[in-house]
Amino acid sequence: MSTFNLLIALWSVAALLACLYLIFKNAPYGRHIKDGWGPKISAKAGWVFMESPCVILMIIFALLMKDQLTIVHNVFLTIWLTHYIHRTFIYPFSIGMTHPKMPLIIAIMAFIFNVTNVSIQAFGIFYFVQYPAEWMQSTPFLIGIFLFITGMFINIKSDYSIAALRKEKGPGYHIPSTFLHKYIASPNYLGEIIEWTGWALLTWSISGAVFLAWTIANLFPRAIANRRWYREKFKDYPKNRKALIPGVI
Repeated sequence: MSTFNLLIALWSVAALLACLYLIFKNAPYGRHIKDGWGPKISAKAGWVFMESPCVILMIIFALLMKDQLTIVHNVFLTIWLTHYIHRTFIYPFSIGMTHPKMPLIIAIMAFIFNVTNVSIQAFGIFYFVQYPAEWMQSTPFLIGIFLFITGMFINIKSDYSIAALRKEKGPGYHIPSTFLHKYIASPNYLGEIIEWTGWALLTWSISGAVFLAWTIANLFPRAIANRRWYREKFKDYPKNRKALIPGVI
């Protein structure tokens, strides 16, 4: 357990350092892709590769720990896999990725991140903590699962709104104006932050809290960068549209 706590501490520091880096440098994928990051691979293949530990490794951990999993653990597992099966195997083939290639190094770094994060979630939630069945009637669980479902809806709805816009106007980037895109540049990121806030609450765990910290550390700077990118690319981009939180920032 002491080794695990040390890993949590180091992982938390890494999240802070990543956030500071991303404030000044954009991760080179999606609309921010650029040359100089080495060889590239298919964006769809890279996406499946880097997200696959969230499904495959989590299932392996669940099978190894199956004798001690409670009904609450199984609910957590179902929620986790619902998100990541969609994110890994459905999302990249449904949204029409604008850039067909991504840097191999980005896929490898994301793969390593996901292996580490899945390990922390599995041990910190499924191995070290036992939840009684009554936990599913607790306030943190009920609020958490509501937030997770709400966030996942916002996340998926935002992504598919962009996909619909590309089908209507052709490939490439356009100014979205449906759903929460009317108010913020990156509603998909807002949805994901809400999701993992829900995860941290419903699991009531340090592992969930650290994952939320990483989510914010990654997506907050990127949302700011996305808004800046839209304003630079499109002269008619709404000036009052915020980056991540409607009416705030």
